[in-house]
Amino acid sequence: MGNVKTLDKCPISVILISLNEEHNIDAVLDNICGWAEAIFLVDSFSSDKTVDIALARGVSVVQRSFRGFGDQWNFALQHLPLETPWTMKLDPDERLTEQLKMEIRRAISAGDADGLEVERRLWFMGRRLPVRQRLVRVWRNGKCRFSDVLVNEHPLVEGRVVSVTGELEHHDSPNLHHWFDKQNRYSTAEALSAFQGAALAEIPRLLGTGLQRRMWFKRVLRHFPMRWFLVLAYCLLVQGAWRAGRVGWIWASLRAHVYRMRALKLLEMRMKGQAMQLPAKAVGPPHPGARQAD
Repeated sequence: MGNVKTLDKCPISVILISLNEEHNIDAVLDNICGWAEAIFLVDSFSSDKTVDIALARGVSVVQRSFRGFGDQWNFALQHLPLETPWTMKLDPDERLTEQLKMEIRRAISAGDADGLEVERRLWFMGRRLPVRQRLVRVWRNGKCRFSDVLVNEHPLVEGRVVSVTGELEHHDSPNLHHWFDKQNRYSTAEALSAFQGAALAEIPRLLGTGLQRRMWFKRVLRHFPMRWFLVLAYCLLVQGAWRAGRVGWIWASLRAHVYRMRALKLLEMRMKGQAMQLPAKAVGPPHPGARQAD
């Protein structure tokens, strides 16, 4: 894929970052090959077949040590040979519906926006949940940077952002074992960021952008006692997880549990007066077919 241009493809470069995404990489490439003009993968030295699969399918692969999600995405924007006028962030566990592909193409052709906001819909335990998020995922080249945070990074687009219809499906982990492993690491990373006094992804403002409002609520929520019960109520009632029955209840309960994990890890660090280090992930050697970067 790389930089090969085809007139009938959308003039967009899709960027993915990965570490051991063998279980996702074929499906996500099936989803975007033939639609995106260029596909890039920034890999953190996977020890499985992620890079083998991507290279076999013509994807341009760069390997670089992982220092944080914001750092990895900013590297991608600054150092990949992006030649298309538009760029998209895509996670390996996400899939674009055909309607979303058409709407992105239409919005790009209209030429009156600098960024596109999409609706992401959650899939959990193999079930489609009524849980949605509005996220900026597409932008004009040169109009975006990422919040430089360890986890939960966000693209910050300069200019006008418009919403498009269609769904971005988020297939959150192939099974619960994988989900628990991932949430354990994410909750540690978030607790560590809070312990170190790291800035949030955006300036918290109640009357600001959607992202700024989320950061404001996130900051305020930290001061509520037993706040994980508020998280449970929010997931069930505001996000509507109750409509998915048993699976919705399980997801909402687990989200509240993850929030409590984060709070308890932060409490432990403050009691001990020292940071909890993230356990190093097992990584593989540099792949001979990938470009290496510092």
